[in-house]
Formats: sequence, C-alpha cells, structure tokens
Amino acid sequence: MSSNDGDSLPLSSQAPLDPSNKPGGLFVRFLNVVERLGNLLPHPITLFALFCAAVVVISGIAGYFELTVVDPRPEGASGRSADGLIHVVSLMNAEGLRMIVSNLVTNFTGFTPLGTVLVALLGVGIADRSGLLSAAMRLLVMGASKRLVTLTLVFAGIVSNTASELGYVVLIPMAAMIFHSLGRHPLAGLAAAFAGVSGGYSANLLLGTVDPLLSGITEAAAQMIDPDYLVGPEVNWYFMFVSTFLITFLGAFVTEKIVEPKLGKYDASEAAIDLSEQKMDTVSALEKKGLKIAGLAVLVMSAVLALTIIPEGAPLRNQETGLVAGSPFLKGIVAFIFVCFAIPGLIYGRVVGSMKRDIDVINAMSHSMSSMGMYIVLVFFASQFVAFFKWTNLGAVLAVSGADALNAIGLTGPLVFVLFIMMCGFINLMLGSASAQWAVTAPIFVPMLMLVGYAPETIQAAYRIGDSVTNLITPMMSYFGLILAVASQYKKNLGIGTLVATMLPYSIVFFIGWTCFFFIWVFVIGLPVGPGAATYYTP
Repeated sequence: MSSNDGDSLPLSSQAPLDPSNKPGGLFVRFLNVVERLGNLLPHPITLFALFCAAVVVISGIAGYFELTVVDPRPEGASGRSADGLIHVVSLMNAEGLRMIVSNLVTNFTGFTPLGTVLVALLGVGIADRSGLLSAAMRLLVMGASKRLVTLTLVFAGIVSNTASELGYVVLIPMAAMIFHSLGRHPLAGLAAAFAGVSGGYSANLLLGTVDPLLSGITEAAAQMIDPDYLVGPEVNWYFMFVSTFLITFLGAFVTEKIVEPKLGKYDASEAAIDLSEQKMDTVSALEKKGLKIAGLAVLVMSAVLALTIIPEGAPLRNQETGLVAGSPFLKGIVAFIFVCFAIPGLIYGRVVGSMKRDIDVINAMSHSMSSMGMYIVLVFFASQFVAFFKWTNLGAVLAVSGADALNAIGLTGPLVFVLFIMMCGFINLMLGSASAQWAVTAPIFVPMLMLVGYAPETIQAAYRIGDSVTNLITPMMSYFGLILAVASQYKKNLGIGTLVATMLPYSIVFFIGWTCFFFIWVFVIGLPVGPGAATYYTP
C-alpha cells in the first residue's frame, strides 16, 4: 500500500534532523515542536493498546456514575433502548471481562478492512513483482514531452498509489533525475512527484487498497448510529477520480510558478554524489510488448465486465431494483480490484519472462503479504479498540454531546467541514498513518456529523482531504526520511526545514483548492461523492 498507509507506520527515526538546520522562523519552530510532540507519541500499535485499556477504565468510571445522553434516533429505530437513553456500558466488571475474552479473535478476524485490503493487495502484488507497474510508470513519465513533464510527474505520482511504495521508491528518485537531465532543478522534480504521491494520496482514477481500508472503518463508526448502515469501497470514487486531475494541475502550477523559481538555477557542485553516473533505465522493446498485451487484456476484461453490468437484467446488477447501486458488482469491488491487477500482471510477466512458473506468481503474492506484517499487528489492536468503543457506547455518547454542542453554537452547516478538514490535517502532522488516524477519529466524528445531518460517505471524503494535504510537511510520514535522503543527494547538508519549506506551498494550495472543490462538488452542484453515496443523513 502507499504513503501514509499500507499500513505504513510513522517511523520518525527514518528522518534524522540535520544539525545545521537550526530554527530560524516561527514556522520552523512550530514544525520543530510538532516533530518533538510526534516523537513523544508511542508507536501506533502501542497507542492502540493504551487506547483499549483507557476505554475499559473510562467505561468503568462512566458506568459507575451512570452516564447517559438522550438518544436522538426516532422511537422504534434499530438499537434504540426502550427508555430513549444511551447508557455507557462498563467493561470494568465480570460481564465486560467475559465479553472481551469471548470476542477477542472475532473482533480481529471480523474487522472489515483486514480481509478487503489483503485480498486487493494480492492482485497488486502480482502486477508489482511482474514489473508491469514499474514499466508502465517509466513509460508514462519518460515518454512525456518536455512541455508536459511536470504535469505527467504529478499525475504519475497520484496514480502510483495503487501500487504500494512504487511512487516513493521508483518515481520520486526518477523525477529528480529527469528534471536534472532536462537542465531543470532536480529538487523541483522531486517535489512535483512527492506532491503527487503523498499530497494527492487519496485521489486516484482507480479504486485502490486505501478505499476498502477506510470504508470498513467508516462503516463500523456509522453503525454506532445506524446498525444497518453499509459503506462500500466505491463510495468516494466519483470525487476522487475528478480530484486526480485537480491535484495534477495544482501540483504542476505550484512546481512551475512557485517552487522552481524559488529554487533557481541548479548548481551541480551542491550535489553529494557524482551526477554523471546517474542513468534511467528506458522501457525496452520487450517491456513495451508486454505492456501492449497487458493493456489488451485489460480492454478485454473491461468489455466482459461491462456485459455483466450494463445490460438490463445483467447478472452483476442489483436483481431487486435493476440498478447498479447496491449491486453485487459494487459489493464485490475488492474482487475486481484483485482480478484487474492480477491478470494483466500475470500476462505481462509471462511476456517479459518475470513470471515463468506458478511459483513466481505465488512468490509475488507471498511477498505482498510479507510486507503487511506490521499492518496486521496494527489491525489486531485497532479492531479491539473499535469494538470496545462500540460496546461501551462511549463513541455514541461523545457523538451526541458533540452534535448538541455544534447545534448550540449554530455550527451545523457546510462550514463545519472546513474545521473538520483542518483538524484531520493537524492530527496527521503527528499521527501519519491513515488507517491509524481514522480508526481513532472515525468513531467520534462520523456519528457526530451524522447526527447533524451528513452522510458517512461525505464525511469520509472530507477526511481524506485533510489526511492527504499535510503528508508533505510532516516528519511523521513514514517515507519522509527516504525523501530527505534522496533530496540530500542533490544538495549537501540539506536539512528537514529546507525540505518542509519546499513542500509547504503544495500543502497550502492543495488544502485551499481541494477544500473549495469539495464544497463546490457537494454543496453547490450537489453531486454525490461516489456511486450510490448520499450527501445527507436522515435517521
């Protein structure tokens, strides 16, 4: 998976501070404080273990004092108690202990994002290890005209998020080389690609592993208010598809109008390496042949899939309503993500010789699973936290109290999303994992904003903006150290402050542009953020 997920966990030790980078301004001092605070936080896995213990203790205290709030759901609604109140349920007693012990395994195995992410990643692993994704990325970037190279780099960075760490490991170093070969500042190329890969983290043309990951957490949070509410991986696809082009143009604009002029003409004497030894592997004739045949396979698969969806009465349409909404196609979208990566990857591998036997395919899938060890451990503790939070009703109590507070101050209109996006962006400065952050915040803010009338699909789309735009300026993002290392090859003694200052214009422009676009899309034009996605929620 990608960037601030996959689940890539914050490893601040990857980005040692350059001692020459002394605090100079207010913003640099602010970032230094953020970094110190982030370093004080325990590992996300430890954090979730502590959260679990805290929920047990807090539920015991709240249960002792019989803490309740009025249930805002209408009488007779599923999950509403007879007395019309939401009671905090204590886990700090014998019954709570029995509940925890009895459900420890099922909390983990039944956690929706776990299976969906792993299944999708099996297909991505085949495409990645066969070389298909790397070849496609090199062909896209190196085949671009000089006039369009910046746009192409940002665009390639965004779409690379479907392929794990490909954007960070392959595209960003390549972007610096390309800019240098064109006589442009290599750090501008690095910044453009970094902006696409990390700042445009949630945007994409295709559904990726992050979509089922977030939707599973959103669904669990929404079911605190509405036990029957379902959130599919596709619910933000429309908005994120168009956002890909928005972020591409914004990223190219910032690169060419702000970042590159500020960097000025590059002086090769600043490099820490011999730039004459740098070279980029071009796409060979055999690789091009593999890409053509794999592309043909994609077209054939798309045609077959269309026949099962588009015609009236097609097998993958909703058999009750005849619509695509709520259809087996959308409910099983993870299976199609797997197939649409696995088959072209396998075909490409057969053509170029990277996958000659079944063991090569098996090894590719095994490799993708072996990279998920940390994620699986994180999910174990995150799933317990989500379950505990739901059992105790603490999330519902906080949500109702928060919604009442928003109503009391009159902050229930679309403006609430500006504050929500800003809050998510700020939290992301210190907790750089998308799933870790959303697992903590979703159980509070999804029910809260549902109670003031907004649908979980819209809330999740807003979260994804905040979670993306500050990836570029936080040392807590797990690949920040890698980016710093690549950048320092072109500028000796480059400090973390220099890199952050270079990326800050992207964060600011992305936040303003993407937030405005969200408001226009959702509240001005009134478009849904995805197939079958609601904008407003009515109990």
